Amino acid sequence: MYHSKIFSQMTNKHLDPGSVSVAIDIGTTKICAIAGTLDEFGRLEVISFGTVKSEGVNRGVVVNIDKTVKAIREAVEIAERGAGFKFKIVHVGIAGQHIKSLHNLGRITRVDHNSEISNTDIERLIKDMYRIPLPPGDKILHVIPQEFTVDDEKDIADPIGMAGYRLEGNFHIITGQITASKNIMRCIEKGGLEIADLTLEPIASASAVLSAEEKEAGVALIDIGGGTTDITIFKDGIIRHTAVIPFGGNIITEDIKEGCTVLADQAEKLKVKFGSALSDELIDNRKIIIPGLKGREPKAISEKNLSKIIQARVEEIFDYIMFEIKRSGFERKLQAGMVLTGGGALLKNIDHLAQFCTGMHARIGEPIEHLAHGYNKELASPMYATAVGLLKYAIDNNKQDSKYSIDMITGVEQVEKEPEMPVLANKATALANSVSKQQESEDDEEDEYKPTMEKKFMKFVRKISSYTKDFFEPTPDHEL
Repeated sequence: MYHSKIFSQMTNKHLDPGSVSVAIDIGTTKICAIAGTLDEFGRLEVISFGTVKSEGVNRGVVVNIDKTVKAIREAVEIAERGAGFKFKIVHVGIAGQHIKSLHNLGRITRVDHNSEISNTDIERLIKDMYRIPLPPGDKILHVIPQEFTVDDEKDIADPIGMAGYRLEGNFHIITGQITASKNIMRCIEKGGLEIADLTLEPIASASAVLSAEEKEAGVALIDIGGGTTDITIFKDGIIRHTAVIPFGGNIITEDIKEGCTVLADQAEKLKVKFGSALSDELIDNRKIIIPGLKGREPKAISEKNLSKIIQARVEEIFDYIMFEIKRSGFERKLQAGMVLTGGGALLKNIDHLAQFCTGMHARIGEPIEHLAHGYNKELASPMYATAVGLLKYAIDNNKQDSKYSIDMITGVEQVEKEPEMPVLANKATALANSVSKQQESEDDEEDEYKPTMEKKFMKFVRKISSYTKDFFEPTPDHEL
């Protein structure tokens, strides 16, 4: 059952709403609004959260605006009651099977090789990445620097301060459909909120469940959601590969529904309460009795048969996961193995099946890495990894916004705070983030002035046409 949690130890009179960040996780099975801030020790303290069932989202993509807006409003209202004030600006996650990734190499030649490489040089490289050709309807969401090359010196993490003629950069570029991101923004706006940032959900999940040591050693984060399974591979502390598999927990429920000939709600309950990813682990083959429909006889389902149905589908999902890991080229470089998170990671024995199918060490990722002491136990569930990660990402980045305020229910206006620099991995990543925001604002300005430019161009064309007509029009001979 979806509900909210209110933390009574944080009363409104001791809470500065200007320091609170709000994030919304729009998933296939649930929509979660979560609000929090940092405590005095720099740990993430969740004030309140609200979770409702999602009905307008399919495989991470909004397919029904009205239903999604209604769910967003309900989740936000629950979280607002728990926090004691209204939310205005929120950070939102984006995911879905439309997410793609690619690698691209950028290169610039510097005129003065004696001068130090500066932010301007890195900014030129990153801006060039936004000019690469993409399929129609796609948009760049993130540009993530991998490594740089200065002249013949390779594998440089941060080239700022070095000197050289030629600067090259390898970038991991994540793209998504423009319509998908616009639909999410439309839902947030119709819900009476403003959107501060749009973040790829696998990146947010990684910040919640992975440690710095795992990212450095090499790890594959597998986020098994309701509609999709997101894969994010880290090595040397950098995102190296991202992919989305269009299978998740819902397809397992659908298999149970078809295989056991039960209703969808019954199939979901069977999966959650009795499901196991390894049929060999079941010693007692118990019988599960399902109530009959409209006075019909009850149905008996074998627990072992149920497990076999689940195992067959989960093995298929891991086959796709291994294909993506091999395609990334990091198959033998992941010393930390894989971390399973998301609602699908709650399936019994799924970590053992992951080790059996992939040969890698696997653990269940719980989003407690950055939570302050005394956190609610429900937030420790893998299904809240994305929501907690989005909140952390929002807190790390909300200071970038020049205007960030939350209106109190009582009507007291908050003073807008001066922007501060976000907490990011390195200078190159920080620059990529700022260039991304600058690029989005330039695109918006271009759309805004496009009609004016078209009017000027048409006026120019009419003027040229008039001159051409006058030039070629025959002059009458008055002598005839």
